[in-house]
Amino acid sequence: MPNAYRIGEAARLLGVRVETLRRWERDGKIRTSRTAGGQREIPAEEVARLLGERRATQTAPAHTSRRNAFPGMITKVTKDKVSALVEIQAGPHRVVSLITREAADELGLKPGMEAVATVKATSVMVEVQDR
Repeated sequence: MPNAYRIGEAARLLGVRVETLRRWERDGKIRTSRTAGGQREIPAEEVARLLGERRATQTAPAHTSRRNAFPGMITKVTKDKVSALVEIQAGPHRVVSLITREAADELGLKPGMEAVATVKATSVMVEVQDR
């Protein structure tokens, strides 16, 4: 897992344009740093924080059905003695997975890591708004 993302990578993960991230930096909404070559980087924790904030304000379109792989970023990992609850922000979708603590430890899961949530279910509902 990188400690920081180049501005283009962060924009892709957040679903915004690079210009938006530059504006957020000017407005003090995000914290950035510069590489030795002067390129902007955004710390992984900042990207995870922004994804979590956006989750609260965005809703998934009700007229779409998605495939079963959701690439995104881990925003939270909660562990107890046996299990781990892993939250992944995949675009506007929050995917929560309950896995063993052993698996979470072996994978080194922590906020800011890119991950893909793969969903397999025996019953999947699809809902659309009235037209």
